[in-house]
Amino acid sequence: MAVATKDVLRLATVGSVDDGKSTLIGRLLVDTRLVADDHLDAVAAASERRGVGELDLSFVTDGLRAEREQGITIDVAYRYATTATRKLVIADCPGHVQYTRNMATGSSTADLALVAVDVAAGLKEQTRRHLVIAALLGVRAFVVAVNKMDTVEWSRTAYERVVAEVGVLATVLGATSVVAVPVSALYGDNVVERSLRAPWYAGPTVLEALEASDAGAWERSCGSRLPIQWILRQPGGGRSYAGLVSGEALRVGDAVTLLPAGIETSIRAIHYGGRTLEEAAVGLAADVELDDATDAGRGDLIATAPLPRVTRELEATVCWFGDDPLDQRGRRLRLKHTSRTTPVRVRELEGRIDVGSLTLTRADALATNEIGLVRLTTAEPLVVDEYREDRVTGSFVLVDEVTHATVAAGMVGRPPFVTVGR
Repeated sequence: MAVATKDVLRLATVGSVDDGKSTLIGRLLVDTRLVADDHLDAVAAASERRGVGELDLSFVTDGLRAEREQGITIDVAYRYATTATRKLVIADCPGHVQYTRNMATGSSTADLALVAVDVAAGLKEQTRRHLVIAALLGVRAFVVAVNKMDTVEWSRTAYERVVAEVGVLATVLGATSVVAVPVSALYGDNVVERSLRAPWYAGPTVLEALEASDAGAWERSCGSRLPIQWILRQPGGGRSYAGLVSGEALRVGDAVTLLPAGIETSIRAIHYGGRTLEEAAVGLAADVELDDATDAGRGDLIATAPLPRVTRELEATVCWFGDDPLDQRGRRLRLKHTSRTTPVRVRELEGRIDVGSLTLTRADALATNEIGLVRLTTAEPLVVDEYREDRVTGSFVLVDEVTHATVAAGMVGRPPFVTVGR
């Protein structure tokens, strides 16, 4: 018997400052009655202190005192909601350019981007930047909330202008799904309840679009992957290997290869929570027994065909988080990939990605919040897939050896929509 993972949709709300991201999420949570009374009381008190007058729904997700005082989103705020059909994990990402690294963190596990766009202002540069970063991080589905429709008297022409702008960029980024909804987050039109103010619109509300969207963005056709996190001693002798399944489901009897050693064997048994399973679904933390005895340890990986590659040389896309720029060839860092950590050197900075033109341009350094293409050399072999094939085995973080601060998020491979500039 298989244990299925729950239907969970992870979404990141993105867009420029003041386009209404936090208000949109606040409206979604309040109108679905998923905000506790004491939380609403706190939001009302914060609204009164700032002289807003009415309930400011953006405070539902802006949990830091500095956010409520300044009226902006600084950190990624996570909220959890349950609808009739699924669970939602909502990351409210900051809109200011200086918090781009926070936004990248919020998008790193998202299945979908919920994009807030001010209908009067159109697609701003920061919104473009957020969409590009979301696409770099593997997000291919967008639900676009064309917000503040009340300020243009629900003009269909204004709505369609924004839809066309977003559509052009989404095509370039390789989006698989784009749903645009005319909304007023302030008054609740077309967020949860359908509005009568746009009789020309026959599509879904924001909530309906989220309920109809596909979950499981990390599921790809690259084969099964189980990075080993822990070795378990079994009663009566023998070992099992515990980890989180990604790529495709892992089944008893599957022919697998233990990497980087290259040992071929098969799955004898799968365990989960004290039960024996025939299949471990993607996203399930399970432990498996192999038909052959091995000396596998933490950091090794169990995989089915097509196999990932074993390498010490990586071309990767990185979003630089560090306060000091990445400007030293040969700079030593530590790389954390799945359950393996290894020293790494930056061999070459190939260039900086211009998110406006989607071109790779020459650069001597990457500053905070900038995205670039680098070549890395690791001390130990890594078992990797291209990021667009598997988010788990295709991603890593870079850590400063001295301060132990995380200085970059990395994705194996070159973005397919980025061209080389002059």
